[in-house]
Amino acid sequence: MSAKRTTPSSNLFAAAGLEQDAPRPLPEKLRPHALADVVGQDHILGPDGALTRMLETRTLGSLVFWGPPGTGKTTVARLLADATDLHFEQISAVFSGVADLKKVFDAARARRETGKGTLLFVDEVHRFNRAQQDSFLPVMEDGTVVLVGATTENPSFELNAALL
Repeated sequence: MSAKRTTPSSNLFAAAGLEQDAPRPLPEKLRPHALADVVGQDHILGPDGALTRMLETRTLGSLVFWGPPGTGKTTVARLLADATDLHFEQISAVFSGVADLKKVFDAARARRETGKGTLLFVDEVHRFNRAQQDSFLPVMEDGTVVLVGATTENPSFELNAALL
């Protein structure tokens, strides 16, 4: 008798084909699937935009997105990871601490050893204290992660200078 193996991402609903019929919130249904589908922000995502030029030259650096809630900061970060073939890892500064950061950094290092990069999206990055913000510096500098921070607060006042 053989048992069917399941992958970590599979579940009973996916196996039954019910997952695609599950109700999804309207914003999730309307979320862009490519950077070209993002409306607005032409100075960043348009033909001459900063991110467009970065992607064309394959030189995506760490970034901080600043704006009000619901403006697409997370969506653009996910799309950047897809466009650059980086593993997307998301944490929230509201719910994460030093131990969580260490786990994320260790996983990114392991991924890097296999040739896969990591785009680390940190939501509400301004909520990390100065010491926690400093913990990002070594992994950014050695290329372990490309950091994309999102904040609703002015980063000039809320993020330490080294991180900026």
